[in-house]
Parts: sequence; C-alpha cells; structure tokens
Amino acid sequence: MSDINRQPGVFPLSCAVQNYAWGKIGLDSEVAKLLASSDPLVQINTELPYAELWMGTHPKGDAIIVDNRITQKTLGQWIDDHPECLGSKVKDTFNGQLPFLFKVLSVNIALSIQAHPNKDLASRLHVLFPEHYPDTNHKPEMAIALTSFEGMCGFRPVEEIVAFLKNVPEFRTLIGNSAAEQLERSLGDDPRGATMALRACFTSMMKSEKKVFVDQLNMLVKRISEQVATGKDTSDSNGELLLRLHSQFPGDIGCFAIYFLNLVKLKPGQAMFLGANEPHAYLCGDCIECMACSDNTVRAGLTPKYIDVNTLCQMLNYTPAPARTKLFPSVLSSSDPCASLYNPPVPDFTVIRIEVPASMKKYSVASIDSASILLVIQGEATAASESALSDISLRRGSVLFISANESVSLDLCSQSGMLLFRACCLL
Repeated sequence: MSDINRQPGVFPLSCAVQNYAWGKIGLDSEVAKLLASSDPLVQINTELPYAELWMGTHPKGDAIIVDNRITQKTLGQWIDDHPECLGSKVKDTFNGQLPFLFKVLSVNIALSIQAHPNKDLASRLHVLFPEHYPDTNHKPEMAIALTSFEGMCGFRPVEEIVAFLKNVPEFRTLIGNSAAEQLERSLGDDPRGATMALRACFTSMMKSEKKVFVDQLNMLVKRISEQVATGKDTSDSNGELLLRLHSQFPGDIGCFAIYFLNLVKLKPGQAMFLGANEPHAYLCGDCIECMACSDNTVRAGLTPKYIDVNTLCQMLNYTPAPARTKLFPSVLSSSDPCASLYNPPVPDFTVIRIEVPASMKKYSVASIDSASILLVIQGEATAASESALSDISLRRGSVLFISANESVSLDLCSQSGMLLFRACCLL
C-alpha cells in the first residue's frame, strides 16, 4: 500500500499549554522547558506562568496532529474518524472516547483545597449546577513527581489533629470546644466514631463566619511570625507551611486545612493517587498527572474560583490515615525491565514509566490493546513504526500518539539514555 493511502497509527502531537496563575514562571517551569526543548521556534515568555501541558482530546485543549499528510487536524477528530485506534475494549467501554487526559503540571503556588465527585454525584451536580460542574464523569487522578513535589492529601491520623488542637489555640477556637472535645474523645474509639467526629470538626471550621476565621487566622499568623523572628521552632504548629500559604492566599479559610490534611512529599518517581471524595491540594513542584477526562472539581479554599463548601463537607472521605499511606507504589513490569507501572484502582488510565539506560541503543515500545500517549522527559531517539508515514525524531518534550496494537522502535541518539512516560488504558 502506498504512503498516500496508508492510515498512520503513530504520529507526533503538539499539545495545549495552560497559563494558569498558579503555574511556575517562564523557564522555571518544567512545562515551559519541555515546550522549548520540543520546538526551538517557541518563544517562552519569561513573565508568564506555564502551569499545565495537556496531552489528550479535551475540548479545552485538543492536541494538534503535527503531520500535514494527515487530514484530521486534532487528535479528537482523528479518534472520532478512527475509533478502532482506541482498542476494542477501550472503544466499547468508553463509547469511542479517549478515557484519560495526560498532563505535566508545574506548581508555583498552592492549588485549591478540593475533591472530585464519584460518577453518581457528578451526574447530580451536573444537573443542578451545570455552569460549575460541566460533565457527568468522575475525575480520579494520579500525580507522579518529576521534581520534589508537595501536596496535601487525605485526613491526618486523629492523634495528629488533636495535637494541633492543643498546640494551636486559634485552631481550637475556630473549631469550637464542643467539636474539638468530640474528636478528643474519639481517640481509641471505633473508626466510625473518629470519622463522625472528624466530619463534625472539619464542617464546623469550613462553615465558620468569615470575620471569625479571619480574626483567628490573623492572630495565628502574627504569633507564628513573632516566633520565627526570634528563632523559635514552629513545627508543632506547622508554622512554615502556614506562613507560606497565608502569603499566597491571605485571609483564606484554606490556611487552616493544614491541621486536618496530611502533608505528602514526593521524590521524583514517587506518586499519589486521588480517588473520589479524597480531599487534596497540590502545593509546589513539577509532576506528571493523569486523570479521567473530566472538569468536575469541588473547591472550598485557597482559590478565587467558585467555592461549594456544603457539597465538599458532605462528600468527603473522612477516614484518617498516615501520610505514608498516600504514596501510590509502582510495580515493575514482568515483561520489560525498563518499565514500571502505576496502575490505579480505576479503569480509566494507567501510567507507565520507561527508563532506558544509556547502554541500550535500541528499545521497543511494546504493543498494547489500548491507544496511548508517549511523552519524552529525557533523551533523544528516532522512532519508527510499521504504520508511521515516516521516521519521527523524538527529543525532550516530544509527544507521540500510538494507536492500539502498534509497537514503536526507538534508535537512541543520546548518551544519557531516555526517560519516557506513557499513558494508556489497561482493561
């Protein structure tokens, strides 16, 4: 078959960049660095935040196909015309749609205190408030650190929260003695009692009057600032994080969330998975992110966006657990010593981390029964596939779409090996 008539199954993409205000500025951003590396003609604005790189078919950032021999201009159009490229199981399960959105995030200041609804709640919220909840899908997501990465995730053990109630009088005042004592009595109680007490405490805080929480927050910031100025250790009141968040969002109720939520610190390659109803907020660093293709986010603090405190307090998973339990492990592939799988407990996506050592001059990206998106973080190679119209040069920042049941051969050009991330759907 001639190249003119052949349908390519592998092709490069140019992907959307989102310049949200919380992103890292200019070339401090991993997103900007990847963009500049992948296309030398791109001019990076040194004063602009580069927050997210979107790799997928989301209507707000459908990837552009970088091959003028292909009729379709975007990945979404290509998949609509060639749904078989998804793989038969994926196509049938997700109604001919790519089920995930693959991203790189570069976080300079905190994202909102938030959680994502399950499918049932997402459907109800969409009917009631379509302007705030634009679709009916759930939005589980996973973050894999590219640099040192910090986030808050899940409720702390009750013992830690009770310690803050003792050490931070402003926090206790905001919660109120009744709810605070209920939580203290729940220590050593059955898990249900602790969960109910935790719900009462968090709801009491989130629904407190603005003047009350602003006054208590100002008192706390003043006290911590004075302690820092005199060299006193403020770790028993989480002082460093409090001052950092208050400098970013002064007078925001979300500053008090640090006493409820775990602080999770990820090293490069470590991950956390955020299922439905899990309270969380990214704080700083660069990460790979993969999620179900949805825009549904319920927010309650550290944001200028729409806040829905009632929904958040009702929906959250109030099960307390240590920070270490929020780390999501990767598993070495049984068939590829270069590959590690981050396989969350949802059908929508899996992320594969591929680290090819410098000693390997050739590597084969394996065929799987799912469409996938491949991102180059480090290294250079020439990619070849039976269904590609021609060989494709890959470098740092390159993004490649791979149809289901297609393999890709890489001839490595760099002396430092390669680091790749591949998003797919392993049903």
